[in-house]
Amino acid sequence: MSTLAWTEALVLNQPTLDATHEEFVALLNAFGAALDEGADALPAFRALLAHTEAHFSMEEDWMARCGFEPQNCHASQHAMVLNVMREALRYAVELGDREPLGILRGELTQWFPAHAEMMDAALVFTMEQRGFDPATGECRVQSAEAAHACGSGGCA
Repeated sequence: MSTLAWTEALVLNQPTLDATHEEFVALLNAFGAALDEGADALPAFRALLAHTEAHFSMEEDWMARCGFEPQNCHASQHAMVLNVMREALRYAVELGDREPLGILRGELTQWFPAHAEMMDAALVFTMEQRGFDPATGECRVQSAEAAHACGSGGCA
């Protein structure tokens, strides 16, 4: 049983990001499978965490190159997720408490589709509007107005 199915609803039509998201889902499912099997889930969780750190770093680099405000709600959400993931790992390793890992599995399963649909879709939209090429890191259109996490000039 998978934790989260990769479906067309998660596709944002940005090949690099879609591949990264598909890998996130696969790693989340591998972590979930390890939990379901009663196996040591820490290696799978560490792989998911390492991927997520690189994944979020990539998106935040794109945001910076596209002119997002440095402290935007998209990046703040990334920081919160990573903080919770790191804390769950600390509980498992230092305290021997693996319960937060199981809770986190469910939370990530619920969080990710909404995040991709709203925050990441807005990033892709802004990238398209500003002519950003992830392969070169260059942005064709520089806006005088900073983009917020929603990709507009203002975020409520």
